[in-house]
Amino acid sequence: MNTTHEHYKEYPARGGRGARTAIIIGVIAVLAIIAAFAFGLIDVSQTREAKAPDVSVTGGQAPAFDVDTAKVNVGSKTTDVTVPKVDVGTTTEQVKVPTVDVDKAN
Repeated sequence: MNTTHEHYKEYPARGGRGARTAIIIGVIAVLAIIAAFAFGLIDVSQTREAKAPDVSVTGGQAPAFDVDTAKVNVGSKTTDVTVPKVDVGTTTEQVKVPTVDVDKAN
């Protein structure tokens, strides 16, 4: 009987280096493209105006609906409501607060 679990293989943990490398390469590529435009290495000029295609539609019919909605009445009335009364006051207490002193360099 095998009790040492030799049939299991251990694989090293993935460190995420591939994703980090891909992000760094992507950032460098974007910066290179921006630099190419900034230094005039790439110039994009429009050579032809865009034109929307001609579309022809005939026939068809929009749907029709008969909708009945509820009647809503909005108003106000006077009623008695118990409201708590709270009295808020202040007191002065001594507490320790942090201080920071900065001495300028000579």
